[in-house]
Amino acid sequence: MTTSTTTTAVVAHRAGDLRVDEIEVRSPEPSEAVVAVAYGGICGSDLHYWQHGAVGESILRAPMILGHEVAGTVLRAAADGTGPAEGTPVTVHPATHQHTSVRFPKDRPNLSPGVRYLGSAARFPHTEGAFAGQVVLPASMLRELPAGLDLRTAALAEPAGVAWHAVSQAGDLGGRRVLVIGSGPIGALVIAVAKRAGAAEIVAVDLHDKPLDIAAAVGATRTLKATDAEAIAAVDADVVIESSGNHRGLSSAIQGATRGGTVVMVGLLPTGDQPVPVSLAITRELHLVGSFRFNDEIDAVIGALADGSLAIDPIVTHSFPVGEALEAFTTAADAGVSAKVLLAFPGQA
Repeated sequence: MTTSTTTTAVVAHRAGDLRVDEIEVRSPEPSEAVVAVAYGGICGSDLHYWQHGAVGESILRAPMILGHEVAGTVLRAAADGTGPAEGTPVTVHPATHQHTSVRFPKDRPNLSPGVRYLGSAARFPHTEGAFAGQVVLPASMLRELPAGLDLRTAALAEPAGVAWHAVSQAGDLGGRRVLVIGSGPIGALVIAVAKRAGAAEIVAVDLHDKPLDIAAAVGATRTLKATDAEAIAAVDADVVIESSGNHRGLSSAIQGATRGGTVVMVGLLPTGDQPVPVSLAITRELHLVGSFRFNDEIDAVIGALADGSLAIDPIVTHSFPVGEALEAFTTAADAGVSAKVLLAFPGQA
């Protein structure tokens, strides 16, 4: 495949208006490469831009290319000699960092307000995403794939990085009992990472049967329905990872944690106050820990995917050609039938 002047892209124009458009491929800067995207994973944020025209306070003000979970092959290497060579299979770390005067720990750049993320409307002009047949990206974003790691699996490196970061926020899981609230794609990836980290018991919770089946396939030792409040409270988990992203899930997480336990909050709740039993967190001396995106964990994820120690195949339930993007998004929005849904770009099965 050679570089083109135009390419196919998945674009959110406004709430409820998702299109597959033909767009121009811009000329790369010396530090940028051109990547032929093979697969892209649909994220919850992509669904929110499609369904609501916003993710929290990040509101669409103009049409925007979606997507930040992608893998592909370098078509044209960066002219300045940085980054992978032409023909190299890669996945993408979707964050770039800009200077800010706001304080944050320098070893935790994910907390910087100067971060720009692919496919985000947090700023205007928006940061275009990577759901396109050919995309121009900073060479610094690209991560070379080891031999044997296929592009389809590598498309999940970004969300697996989110899960890896969340698990690391809890500390050592060796021999511990872990409760995961919400077993969608991130929750399932958390379970896979927790299994690799040596958790002795992993209890998965969800409203739907399909996510619970997938949770069991990637490492959950027991599953519970989210409606069974008594059973969740009885888990008495050393570590709870909340990935549902709603206040009922966070309430369940607090109730299911043992005294002195840790609750990691990776599911992003809506802006504003949330009705949760904070008094219980106080009297049990729970450690409530936030988890937001990731830093360099994607590099560890790539290694673990390549050596087989992180097994995530059951999490991909569907793959659609990019021309069927609307059907793909509709399927991804139905948690009862799908987990991770991939878009396959030209040249892929």
